[in-house]
Amino acid sequence: MNEALMISNVLLWVAVLAALVGLFALARQIGVLYERVAPMGALMMDTGPKVGEPSPVFELPNLVGNARVTIGRPGDKSTLLFFLSPTCPVCKKLLPILRSVNNTEKDWLRVVLTSDGEQPEHLAFYEKADLKEFPYLLSSEPGMAYRVAKLPYAVLLNEQGRIVAKGLVNSREQLESLFTAKELGVASVQEFIDHQHA
Repeated sequence: MNEALMISNVLLWVAVLAALVGLFALARQIGVLYERVAPMGALMMDTGPKVGEPSPVFELPNLVGNARVTIGRPGDKSTLLFFLSPTCPVCKKLLPILRSVNNTEKDWLRVVLTSDGEQPEHLAFYEKADLKEFPYLLSSEPGMAYRVAKLPYAVLLNEQGRIVAKGLVNSREQLESLFTAKELGVASVQEFIDHQHA
């Protein structure tokens, strides 16, 4: 009886040690996985004006009304230039996030939408998506100047009209990474993470 109890205790300890080894291995794998999917910022394409350079200057008509919208000149607020298209599903998914940003960050930021194409299509999109709270530029000039190849794309300019962050944005996190990059004084959140691991 005593021998059976001893054997069961040994087997129990072996099982506990095996569980601990498995737990440590699992914790290590979670760490490796976290490194692989670390928070990624907006994907910067290495084309167009660089972060830190002055923005090209534009003065373009708003899609609706007679107002003209100036981009790239010094002003009292930073500017988020958001490139979108009526046919881009991800752009449409980000519109509620842009509305939220436009409301919560309005003290220091103005959000400007920009696209190119045919005016009737954009007017229909503007009405259907109820975008009247945003200036909306319909011109190929900004996209060509920034060499925007994929959408949705965003460029953040500071109050002096300099580019502080830019990149392809497919989610709220990537959009907010532009603001984080501005706060940290780096070109992108990914650059900041890479420097931390160097």
